[in-house]
Amino acid sequence: MTSGDDELIKYRQVWFSELHPDPNQARTAAELMAGVDGVLEVTAESAVLLNIRYHVLTISLEQIETGLSETGFHLSNRLLVALKRALYYYTEEVQRANNGCVRGDSNCTRKIFVERYANRDHGLKDPRPEHWRHYL
Repeated sequence: MTSGDDELIKYRQVWFSELHPDPNQARTAAELMAGVDGVLEVTAESAVLLNIRYHVLTISLEQIETGLSETGFHLSNRLLVALKRALYYYTEEVQRANNGCVRGDSNCTRKIFVERYANRDHGLKDPRPEHWRHYL
């Protein structure tokens, strides 16, 4: 990892609601998130607090929390938590867009490298016009 990647690594806290049949939602969510692509580290600090570190070009906080909600976890909707969540969603969406990721694209990193390779002068580009390439 280079120093430029440091701003793409995010550390966030996910808060859960106390009113849930599973009294230890954070530990259950940590076990669920351990194998997800892009998640670097996930730990349960308490029964309702999940600490997560991830690469923002691979996965965003919005995708993480949407996935947790869809699997039955209840996220906290306290005012401060909701404000932070909205701010993180917006800033991560802007950062992903500035790095070439479109909204809803779960694997934009590959597209960035493919586009960079295609635009690089490496001597492997076909010199024929586009309409001639279909006749081989």
